[in-house]
Amino acid sequence: MGLRSAWLVVVFLFLGVAVAKNVNGLNVWPMPKWVSGGHRRVYMSQDFQLVTDGSKYIDGSEILKDGFTRMLDVVKVAHVVDGDLSSVDKSLIIKGIHVLIFSPDDQLQYGVAESYKLLVPSPEMPDYVHLEAQTVYGALHGLQTFSQLCHFNFTTRLIEVHMVPWTIIDQPRFSYRGLLIDTSRHYQPVPMIKKVIDSMAYAKLNVLHWHIVDTQSFPLEIPSYPHLWDGAYSVSERYTFSDAAEIVRQVILLYAQRRGINVLAELDVPGHALSWGHGYPSLWPSKDCQQPLDVSNEFTFKVIDGILSDFSKIFKFKFVHLGGDEVDPSCWTTTPHITKWLKEHRMNGSQAYQYFVLRAQKIALSHGFEIVNWEETFNDFGNKLSRKTVVHNWLGGGVAEQVVASGLRCIVSNQDKWYLDHLDIPWEEFYKNEPLTNITNPEQQSLVLGGEVCMWGETVDGSNIEQTIWPRAAAAAERLWTPYDKLAKDPEKVAGRLAHFRCLLNQRGVAAAPLAGPGRGAPIEPGSCNAQ
Repeated sequence: MGLRSAWLVVVFLFLGVAVAKNVNGLNVWPMPKWVSGGHRRVYMSQDFQLVTDGSKYIDGSEILKDGFTRMLDVVKVAHVVDGDLSSVDKSLIIKGIHVLIFSPDDQLQYGVAESYKLLVPSPEMPDYVHLEAQTVYGALHGLQTFSQLCHFNFTTRLIEVHMVPWTIIDQPRFSYRGLLIDTSRHYQPVPMIKKVIDSMAYAKLNVLHWHIVDTQSFPLEIPSYPHLWDGAYSVSERYTFSDAAEIVRQVILLYAQRRGINVLAELDVPGHALSWGHGYPSLWPSKDCQQPLDVSNEFTFKVIDGILSDFSKIFKFKFVHLGGDEVDPSCWTTTPHITKWLKEHRMNGSQAYQYFVLRAQKIALSHGFEIVNWEETFNDFGNKLSRKTVVHNWLGGGVAEQVVASGLRCIVSNQDKWYLDHLDIPWEEFYKNEPLTNITNPEQQSLVLGGEVCMWGETVDGSNIEQTIWPRAAAAAERLWTPYDKLAKDPEKVAGRLAHFRCLLNQRGVAAAPLAGPGRGAPIEPGSCNAQ
């Protein structure tokens, strides 16, 4: 063990006392695992540099370089930093940040190491910040935290870091920290999706669950079945696949990856699929009864196979979401050719629903995916699901404990706490929602991958999605990142820090709504951002 590592271990062992003493002065969201601060102030050099000497990560794809550039941009907050450093004690000027990454790999996948250690300034190089991480994605989190320690001084026109020396040792509590966006109910322009991804990175969320298609529209081009996107609202409200994958792969997916965010694609079957039939009417049970997808038609499963084959070319996350919720089989039991098929296969509507879900799972597995399904599949036939299934809880409490008791994995999104379209749910409820409620067995706790807040699109488009997501999603983000024993038992104790983060989002161009009032609320009177 080198001197640096030994010193950090000593710091780690004694930081519990430091956290209790200094945490009130730290306006960082989400709260890191271990924190120690001081009482001094340092200043950023106007040519603040990135140094990577000794790092095993060569940054050939420039993920770190781009993250560093973004960090500088948000720290400056579009101000002209032209203050005079000549009168400042040179020992108080920070020249740059030394980033040490131990893994040469930048493959982004579920469970990638996201921990980091941040020292401001470095004990060994006092004119530099020191940041070390196992992977580049942990380093990106460290850069985000450092950006929140920095302040533009309007008097001196300099960037300052207060309360140094800072020592922050951090890692996430859960590996899955998600946000769902819905591009079927309302089309979201690509620039807005990119803005949402940026804001997710600020709060250390790491999975964008893309609910791409639904009953209302099918906006994504599928090369294997090019008429599927005939179900889009209009020819301009679409996402192309074929133009060298420029929109889907290079813009959305690669944009997300470079910020440490996986993209979970959802193909909701067999319900919520009426839009598919605009391009391929034979997918409907009949022209008068248009969903669920026709379980009796082999073409239905060929289309699903084609879509998932195309997905596998661009969506590199290990999971794919197959929906499976809110399936009403009455179209199957009242359409003559399907009732005949049901009779021949000795199935009723419920059994056909099970058959469809399990067959879709096998198709996904054949393309190398593991599966996420909404909780109805578990509630109805949990013992038949693939053991590679992650059950997505949404209907209410108590389901997660049943799922993990059965040995399956779970993601928590209970609608009474973590549905962002429910504008009557205040941020305090988002903060208090605990994914491990009543789950005390450590092995079962490990099966809860994490949680996700859901921005269903019935009442949001590009004009109001940001203020509906933020700041309530940030409250859930701290629940998913910060160690349980560091979370506030009373949300009001973190209200000031969350208000500060909400104002920081506004300064970074994110239209986060005030904390006071319901979701998506407007300021009720003149006043400081921090007081709303």
